[in-house]
Amino acid sequence: MLAHATRSDGRPTALTTDAAATPDAAGGSDDADNAARALAFIRHVDVVLVVASTPFVLLAGLPAAGFAIGAGTWIVTRFGVGFLEQRAWSARDMRVRTALHLASILGRVWFVALAVLVARFAIGTPDGIAAAVVVLAAYTVELATKITLRGPITAGLRRPS
Repeated sequence: MLAHATRSDGRPTALTTDAAATPDAAGGSDDADNAARALAFIRHVDVVLVVASTPFVLLAGLPAAGFAIGAGTWIVTRFGVGFLEQRAWSARDMRVRTALHLASILGRVWFVALAVLVARFAIGTPDGIAAAVVVLAAYTVELATKITLRGPITAGLRRPS
């Protein structure tokens, strides 16, 4: 079963699997494992789509170098941001949390922009456009996935007493 997990400060996070909510003695852990795998797949569907689109880009004769630069940059920054966010949420000091979140956001923007510019000026305009398009498409899918899995926006808000 999917449920909201809570962070150390008691606020809900994104949807996670709740192993205790599947008490089926015969296959409870299998159901939880399957739900966890499905949720991991959904969370990383942007990366899956980038990798799955590679043969179509190659067969269509689109700029392969630009696509490779954009796809590689997206995958590296996607997992880099995930790593930094994980470290940020586990940090106890609020300044460290803020610094890690800021580094992940701004680092990704700069890294992706630099990669698109390198593709454009080192290889050519069509490759720069291909790199930008793959990053934009992957970001759109990631954003839609995060919004969908986040749950109600008001879940973490508290009214003043």
